[in-house]
Amino acid sequence: MTPISLVLIKILFVLILGTGSLIIMQKTLSSLFSIYGLQSFFIALIAAILFQATGSYVLLALAMITIVTKVIIIPYMLNRIRRDSGINRDSEFRYLTPVTAIVVGIGIIFVVYVSFSRVLQLSADNLFFLGAVIGVSLTLMGMLVIFSRQKVVTKVVGYVMMENGVLLFGLFMAELPLIIELLIIVDLIIFVLLSTVLAFGIDTTEQDITRKLNAFTDWFKK
Repeated sequence: MTPISLVLIKILFVLILGTGSLIIMQKTLSSLFSIYGLQSFFIALIAAILFQATGSYVLLALAMITIVTKVIIIPYMLNRIRRDSGINRDSEFRYLTPVTAIVVGIGIIFVVYVSFSRVLQLSADNLFFLGAVIGVSLTLMGMLVIFSRQKVVTKVVGYVMMENGVLLFGLFMAELPLIIELLIIVDLIIFVLLSTVLAFGIDTTEQDITRKLNAFTDWFKK
């Protein structure tokens, strides 16, 4: 891999972490979906750079799939739901404030970095080490979004952010066929969640879905 490619990948790592931090605290839904699409595009660029360095067509396929599904289709679906519902913001945070969530996100990155530096015994400049750290950090930051936000549509972004973390980790630390299998499983979960949002409304919370489902099951038992 050329020095320019190494520098580009490290710059993309920083941009990916930046988009992750923005997703944690973003309240405007259109911006939230756009930031997610941008984050996915950065990951696709990393896969394309790795393809150029290794010649593995699996990496090229992953880059193309990521652009089609995560940069185009999923943000489009989420924005379509947003426009149809007329709801533009999700200001509801649970347990954490936006500032506290950012602090926790920074803490996650630090803890993952220290833990991996002890386990992997690799140089801090090693590309595989950085890819593993940022991939796991991104996955945990996605879990933080799911934990700290109320509305289901925002939790969907948390799930797809976790998937981005799994993809980034797999690009550097796992077998590529395993990554594809994991992505298929997670994509199925995401589309089920999107269907749930379509069925119950973009402003729905977990409590609303539980209440509506309980009402439906009670009616069915009659």
